[in-house]
Amino acid sequence: MNEIQAGPNDLLDTTDCLEAVGVFKGWKNFFFIIIVLCLVLLQVCFWLVDRGCIQISPSAEAAVPETPYAEPVAAPEIEVLQIPVERAPILAEPEETEPVAPETSPAEQEPVGEPEAPDAPAVEPNEPTEPNLTSRAAELQRAITWPSSDFVSGITSEQLAWAIRLVNAVLVLTASLYCLTLMFSLKVSMHGRLGGINHVSRAFFLSLLMLVLLLPWQMVFGGVVTGAVYTPAELMKWCAAENTEDIFHTVLYYLRFSGYGALIFLLLLLSQYRSLRWAKAILRRLEII
Repeated sequence: MNEIQAGPNDLLDTTDCLEAVGVFKGWKNFFFIIIVLCLVLLQVCFWLVDRGCIQISPSAEAAVPETPYAEPVAAPEIEVLQIPVERAPILAEPEETEPVAPETSPAEQEPVGEPEAPDAPAVEPNEPTEPNLTSRAAELQRAITWPSSDFVSGITSEQLAWAIRLVNAVLVLTASLYCLTLMFSLKVSMHGRLGGINHVSRAFFLSLLMLVLLLPWQMVFGGVVTGAVYTPAELMKWCAAENTEDIFHTVLYYLRFSGYGALIFLLLLLSQYRSLRWAKAILRRLEII
């Protein structure tokens, strides 16, 4: 009797849990798209600064302490020896005299005709001339340069710094909401016995790891632990030191601003893949029921 009476209640609970899962699934996919867009925008900002299309000025962010590699070298002092110069006597200017023409022979006095110049090739007015090599080289340079300077000519360093701060705020908040959505989905699955607990648990822990690596811990711990989110001042400091360091620093530079973002994107994809398998497991179990 108890099992028979408990059947309709279990079916009602399962239906309510399925409705909640549908809501969480929709918001989870929306947060996933926002996180992907923010990661792409951060990479675009980094490559614009790295390629030299936009220069971040110190006025856009707090001034960064100078690196020890740019210490000025004092020039050696040069002693100037003063040598006395004896004054020379002033001579009287010679009087101007009329120039005497040299005597010439009668043969030399005969007018000599001007030498005939070689005939220059006639240029037809309608004949096309070859383009200037300098202009062709400039056009080729503009064609292979990416992105084009005209594309980002209207973007200033202050606008870029403001865009980085805005993208960082949206990225951190959206990643937190994505992680909370998966946590509530896990609770709903456990309460309604919907199945797929293994997949949603893995998706939640992957999203939690992504959130931990994403947060800007360098602002709290002073560079001991670094997060994937970077500030305009940090980007300017690394770009200034990138030209004076060795190959090891260059590798760290690109791993910091490009490789770290790729790792966050990989964790996000794995979490989303696990959540999709969780949704398929729920549908498979409902078909069995």
